Amino acid sequence: MLTIKGFFLAGLVSFILTPFVRRLCLKMDWMDVPKDARRVHKKPIPRIGGIAIYLAFLLAMLVYCPLNRESIGLLVGASVIVLSGFIDDTKGLTPRGKLIFQALAALCLVWGGSSIEFFTNPTPGHELVYLGYLGIPLTIFWVAGITNSINLIDGLDGLASGVTMISAISLLFIAQRYQQTQVVVVAAILAGACLGFLFFNFNPASIFMGDTGALLLGFVLSYISIEGVMKSVAAIAIFLPVIILGVPIFDTTFAMLRRAISGRGIMSADKGHLHHRLLNKGLSQRETVAVLYLISILFGILANIVSRLPAKDAMTVCVIIIVLVFLLASLFGMFSSKGTQE
Repeated sequence: MLTIKGFFLAGLVSFILTPFVRRLCLKMDWMDVPKDARRVHKKPIPRIGGIAIYLAFLLAMLVYCPLNRESIGLLVGASVIVLSGFIDDTKGLTPRGKLIFQALAALCLVWGGSSIEFFTNPTPGHELVYLGYLGIPLTIFWVAGITNSINLIDGLDGLASGVTMISAISLLFIAQRYQQTQVVVVAAILAGACLGFLFFNFNPASIFMGDTGALLLGFVLSYISIEGVMKSVAAIAIFLPVIILGVPIFDTTFAMLRRAISGRGIMSADKGHLHHRLLNKGLSQRETVAVLYLISILFGILANIVSRLPAKDAMTVCVIIIVLVFLLASLFGMFSSKGTQE
């Protein structure tokens, strides 16, 4: 019941607040101006809608989630991330500055007890391998990776918010199976906040979430994946969030490999992301987003099916999925830099 209530409260608050935030952006001139070829919109759009998502998430969390060390660590970390996004949206923030904020936010999770503490050896016996202090840098790496991957796919109307909503719901079902009650509530609240915002963010969008929102969504997803899946003793626990978050994770991985192969900096921008490729194939914004929604749903269904298989079979299926994804990406030209320059 808390799951449903949290979902609807977050969705309602996000839906109500977004128009007010939009007016604030117009008043303060917080606009996303299409100044380079990567941007597909043609006119300035209010850009800090993530404030509405954050406030909806915060309120629903305070109402429906127990205020313990874990949730406090999550909320403080989320606030740190939102602050970094707001600074970047309004003043600009260097990549190094963003990483510092993300490391601080990840340390808030660690303080709250939400860290990668062990992994399960997938070989026969499935002994737990405890990481000790090594879990701290691994947690920072995971949080920064997921946080930035969501930010990188935030290139089309409704893409990041919709994919996050789908991923949160997929993670919710697995966390529920592992009896991670608090994580289930957090996932529902995140999904609801995304849905309320999506009414204004779907094409043609009247407001963008900006880094303020995209970084927040990625950060909360990283928490959900750590606490709801990775802390289980299942042999495939590490693979499930990778599959569920396949759209942002694989797209980011392909981008880094593509840039490395071409001799460019892996953090440099280009027009080679999956949504750019689909647009170049002649799909409209809505069609492209719909395709990526369907892929995200497929990944979520596959992960939930895999989570119910015997360990050996599950591992085999996970490896097959990852190999197939890389083969399809190669056929689709995801590793080629041809035509991706700005």
